[in-house]
Amino acid sequence: MADVYLSGKYIGTTDSPSEFISRVREERRKGIIPDNVNINHNHESNEVFIEAARGRLRRPLIVVKDGKPTLTDQHIKQLEKKEARWSDLVKQGIIEYLDASEEDNTLIAFFESELTPKHTHLEITPLAIFGLVTALVPYANFNSAQKVNTGSKNQKQALGFYASNYHIRMDMDVNVLHYPQKPVVKSVMHDISEYDQHPSGQNVVVAVMSYKGYNMEDAIIINKASIERGLGRGTYFRPMVAEELRYSGGLVDEISIPDKDVKGYKSEKDYRYLEEDGIIYPEAKVKEGDVVIGKTSPPRFLSGMDQYRLASDTRRESSLIMKHGEEGIVDLILITENGEGNKLVQVKIRDERIPEIGDKLTSRHGQKGVIGLIVPHTDMPFTISGIVPDLLFSPHGIPSRMTMAHLIELLAGKTGGLSGRYINGTIFDSEPEEALRKELLGLGFRDNGLETMYNGETGEKFTVRIFVGNMYYLRLKHMVANKIHSRARGPIQLLTRQPTEGRAKEGGLRLGEMEKDTFVAHGASLLLKERFDSDRTVVPLCENCGIIAIHDEFKKKNYCPICGESVEISFIEISYAFKLMLDEFKSMGIYPKMQLKSKY
Repeated sequence: MADVYLSGKYIGTTDSPSEFISRVREERRKGIIPDNVNINHNHESNEVFIEAARGRLRRPLIVVKDGKPTLTDQHIKQLEKKEARWSDLVKQGIIEYLDASEEDNTLIAFFESELTPKHTHLEITPLAIFGLVTALVPYANFNSAQKVNTGSKNQKQALGFYASNYHIRMDMDVNVLHYPQKPVVKSVMHDISEYDQHPSGQNVVVAVMSYKGYNMEDAIIINKASIERGLGRGTYFRPMVAEELRYSGGLVDEISIPDKDVKGYKSEKDYRYLEEDGIIYPEAKVKEGDVVIGKTSPPRFLSGMDQYRLASDTRRESSLIMKHGEEGIVDLILITENGEGNKLVQVKIRDERIPEIGDKLTSRHGQKGVIGLIVPHTDMPFTISGIVPDLLFSPHGIPSRMTMAHLIELLAGKTGGLSGRYINGTIFDSEPEEALRKELLGLGFRDNGLETMYNGETGEKFTVRIFVGNMYYLRLKHMVANKIHSRARGPIQLLTRQPTEGRAKEGGLRLGEMEKDTFVAHGASLLLKERFDSDRTVVPLCENCGIIAIHDEFKKKNYCPICGESVEISFIEISYAFKLMLDEFKSMGIYPKMQLKSKY
């Protein structure tokens, strides 16, 4: 006797759960029961769970009967001739969709050759256990699972050719790689997804070695000549949008060059790029503080008759300016209308991004690293045949991460590059390493990928052989130009008088307990006096009642709101945020009494 649940609700019992389950499956395969129903028998609790709810992840598998797949060669021929479709196979019960719970009661084979009478299902292809981007990782079955996952995530952040009409699109915060290439080592998914149409990386020569310690901790070293020839070069695009909004009382914003009597007028230098219509001209080089679109708005607060006697001096300046730390060239200007028929102006700014120290690159195996040094071509090590690597990868990144595919790809890329063909690196179905080694040997190179190399600075031969090969490297969107951030003094918040937050707002850098420890360890503890007083303030305090007193600047006198003028009032130094907290205590009816100790 087993309890039966449908989508989590109890619906009855069954005397023979195994018979019941096999019957449900048979009827589902015949099409009597909808194919989105999944059934699972929990043997420990002796319960049967039927799931038919939405939102479950389900995947297709080939049904196996008596150790043989129900999908025959005849079906495949029909598919090739387009006489049958995928949906026909599902209707015939040859392919069925299983969810995570029903998979518990199955035994799935990877390949047809592995099938035994115990197997219930067969994978359509082992590649199907991965998502689209993960299936792009070559030789992924030689990596640890975690790094396959990281490699997949890294590919989503790579610069590439994301859309062929990028020059007329207004996308937020996008990058385009100037010289994208298709990979030499690729998988079936590259062909299926038409990766050639939107590649996002470049094939580079990689040597696995250290160089003066500049590539420790995952950093990489780049050949300066490679950058000069276009390695990793890209452009960053960002739109700026302004619209003429309508306010109550018939008031509107106006896109134009602001008059000098407008409230908040900047300076003539800031408006120098604007044309007569108040919009910047194409190909203007702009830096932070420059006005891109000139705009004036009506005053924020209007009372009574004010709106009928509006003069130009009451309007306020609300132009769009380049933010702190930004620069670029005006690429495209679009003038149109929004949904309400108001004028809408979009200006696209472009900025050429040449790889620099601190920019992030990665292989397809999660081996990400930042550029630690850019070395002149003449100082780079070179091989006996005169090949100078584009990139030096640290050997310490391999043992702990176990990304064997990274090394296999180097070997495969070298073989493919020398023999002038693409290498198939599809997961579980790739060209074997032994065959690649044999081919490399036939091309006149060592089969293990090692080569004799010379020191570029001294010309001496290295005493060890270096692993050199070709590899597909990606440049990621995390660029140091978008992240560099420092501040001395700057804007503060109105409420707490502490620095604003965030790089875009020219904010402060938060310094906590652990950062304090690093300063102390460096013997720079006096610096902390400056660091920990971002909102230092001096307030008068009544020594009698311990409440913050009042300092009258005009009458040049101090008095306590409770005790009057006849008490001693001292000025103390506290954080403004603490003063704010005391005020909030007072508003709750709590008496925050402060008692002062003598300094002497």
